[in-house]
Amino acid sequence: MSKDSRLDIDPQQRLIEIPEQPPKPLRVIAPKNPVWTENKAQFIMRYLRYFVYITKHGTYIDGFAGPQAERETDSWAAKLVLESEPKRIRHFHLCDANPAQVTRLEALKSSQALTDSSGKPIHRDITIYSGDFNKRVDEILESGTISEKEATFCLLDQRTFECEWATVEKLARYKKSGMKIELFYFLANSWLNRALSAQKDMDRLARWWGHDDWPKLRDMSRDTRRDAMIERLKSDLGYKYVMPWQIFKRKTGGIVMYYMIHATDHPEAPVQMSRAYRNTVLPLEPVEQLELGLEAESKGPQTQPPPPLSGQRSA
Repeated sequence: MSKDSRLDIDPQQRLIEIPEQPPKPLRVIAPKNPVWTENKAQFIMRYLRYFVYITKHGTYIDGFAGPQAERETDSWAAKLVLESEPKRIRHFHLCDANPAQVTRLEALKSSQALTDSSGKPIHRDITIYSGDFNKRVDEILESGTISEKEATFCLLDQRTFECEWATVEKLARYKKSGMKIELFYFLANSWLNRALSAQKDMDRLARWWGHDDWPKLRDMSRDTRRDAMIERLKSDLGYKYVMPWQIFKRKTGGIVMYYMIHATDHPEAPVQMSRAYRNTVLPLEPVEQLELGLEAESKGPQTQPPPPLSGQRSA
């Protein structure tokens, strides 16, 4: 396909229909400011804001969608994504196993505006699922909203071992052509050694890791475990680009509390994730600035994770 002929592709399909080719080496720009636990949700929202400017549509799945703290608002990803402008994500699937969290999700759904900031009607659906995401994922995937060409993003923001590997596989293998469902996967770091030792349910660990060889994780360094998860997303599930994003304990850096691992097939997606990461703690860009920035960065995909910030510890 020639460069000029690509301009005739429908905008909704640009992110999901590209010729098969080996993934190009990418580089990302190191952030000047670390992303820490309290603004992780801002990071997620920021990326999806860029995501929909490119795709013009989308489906958002959140397997553990309730807020992780009482009265949480600014660090509640589902809320920030729902209220982000432009409201181009058409389908939301929000799941939580905690009945109290499901009640909060229902209230969040009821509070959503019917028109966007320009007064135009918002055409979208929001479905709330009560129960274990590992058991509800089939229902979500078969809901009829996730076509082969639907740009789809799934947040797997578990606390430690809640998301089973079989669930990750179902998401990755659901589409039979085009781009796989993008994943944003939570991997504990600072407390994972303690959690592995304290967990008495061996079957739960086997379901989380997906193999009976999970005990080898206890002998790995934190960096080796991170790299093992990245390699599985690449080799076992076939994602072309898999990158770990460091989430620190505090805004000054220090301990890496956990990683948000981004798995995608599209070379543009890591570029925009990099952009979201380094802009997370900054004010939102005006629309005009955002469009210019997206156009400039999309011309040159820039998969190495950002180099360590000075003073960083892996915990």
